[in-house]
Amino acid sequence: MTKSALQIARAAYQPKLPKALASGAVKAVEGAATQSVADQEAIKALFPNTYGMPLITFEAGEAVKLPAMNVGVILSGGQAPGGHNVISGLFDGIKKLNPENKLYGFILGPGGLVDHNYMELTGDIIDEYRNTGGFDIIGSGRTKLESENQFEKGLEIIKKLGIKALVIIGGDDSNTNACVLAEYYAAKKYGVQVIGCPKTIDGDLKNDMIETSFGFDTACKTYAEVIGNIQRDCNSARKYWHFIKLMGRSASHIALECALQVQPNVCIISEEVETKDMSLDDVVTSIAKVVADRAAQGHNFGTVLIPEGLVEFIPAMKRLISELNDFLASNAEEFSHIKKSHQRDYIISKLSPENSTIYASLPEGVARQLSLDRDPHGNVQVSLIETEKLLSEMVASKLATWKEEGKYVGKFAAQHHFFGYEGRCAAPSNFDADYCYSLGYTASMLIADGKTGYMSSVRNTTAPAAEWIAGGVPITMMMNMERRHGEMKPVIQKALVKLDGAPFKAFASQRDRWAAETDYVYPGPIQYFGPTEVCDEPTKTLQLEQQGK
Repeated sequence: MTKSALQIARAAYQPKLPKALASGAVKAVEGAATQSVADQEAIKALFPNTYGMPLITFEAGEAVKLPAMNVGVILSGGQAPGGHNVISGLFDGIKKLNPENKLYGFILGPGGLVDHNYMELTGDIIDEYRNTGGFDIIGSGRTKLESENQFEKGLEIIKKLGIKALVIIGGDDSNTNACVLAEYYAAKKYGVQVIGCPKTIDGDLKNDMIETSFGFDTACKTYAEVIGNIQRDCNSARKYWHFIKLMGRSASHIALECALQVQPNVCIISEEVETKDMSLDDVVTSIAKVVADRAAQGHNFGTVLIPEGLVEFIPAMKRLISELNDFLASNAEEFSHIKKSHQRDYIISKLSPENSTIYASLPEGVARQLSLDRDPHGNVQVSLIETEKLLSEMVASKLATWKEEGKYVGKFAAQHHFFGYEGRCAAPSNFDADYCYSLGYTASMLIADGKTGYMSSVRNTTAPAAEWIAGGVPITMMMNMERRHGEMKPVIQKALVKLDGAPFKAFASQRDRWAAETDYVYPGPIQYFGPTEVCDEPTKTLQLEQQGK
């Protein structure tokens, strides 16, 4: 592998560990028994072997000689910065326990387990990937481990390789699957442990025991750098409004964190839109008002941050999408014979009055995306909707109306951006490099202690790394029942932006000033070398959430 100068320098970086893990020998201290966040009886019935287990905290202990064991590791779902360090920490942890221990990586995600596609991860391979971004050491995939047939096929290779434990690195769905797999192997008494690690740049896998998911810190710093660059350009040219869509379909954590870092003129928070039952026109009007107010000051420029999943959080749009899905599924044959030029009018004539009015108000391109660009199940592909263009076009239309009415004097020109893939494989920040390495190392200690159905947990993360607290949390503790594809299923509860939480309150207290003023912050690139307060600072979100705890 050809390495850049930065990669060569980063390879020498030794991630910091919590004091207990760095001591070289640990003991597991069991805390209180746990229960699920909701639907306790239903979750307990589904997970009788892994429900109610205690919280685990690791403290310095005496070294214990353990027999050699083999461990398997899987990267699941979308990429997030720091995945390679989770694997590095896991590797170093099991080698510390016994140099004879081996680590096997399953290729391209959970599908590699089912298809028996694997490779041994040796020290030479691991050293190539320390402190690097991406998941390319073994690749990732989105195969869901859900069926007994998959579990049994996986068991075949687990037995063949003599694997004692499997570590699944993924988001809420992947860790739900890890919990189901742990329960299945425990019920069958197969003697295979399953441990999860919390990954998702969207930041929606967190709770009291999982303070942040890995990759969120790096991704937000990567996006904030580019937004800062755009804001500097915006303030230099002074002629464009930049509409910037950011990753985050299920929650607005990335948009909120980036707003706290760069201080844009507008940032939409999907959860607030839903709570206030705002219509699409309400959202558009709120943006247009900021544009008009700034134009009155002679400022025909600004920035707007938009979460990727906004459309699904607007209650009226959600109802429209639901009716469209049902209607087009039931009338697919008839719709296929309607000429393209007549399809919009046809749909408008068939929808309920409320949804018909909303559909008719949408720009032509977005209306087409809603009705034509559908997934294999016939549903609207919300992620393909160019929300940033939808909003800017509708703002432009509203401003034109206001201009005719004499309510707006200014010029409006928009530029559009979507930042997603740019942040998923960035070289991890010092925080993520340390945090991920600690998560992997903690997973090795949970395995050594015989645990299964646990997620690796590292807390107190706004303190210096030596003061972090390593341990484990039963995955069942995070679960509730939700309707998926028409059935009630156990899933890890998603963490949405809390409107009564410190991060949102800090944002809300400042946004009116940010809207009126041009008080942009330019964070610059991620710093890997230099003063601790520059290099190791966690996200604004994490700092605000942990204040006073």
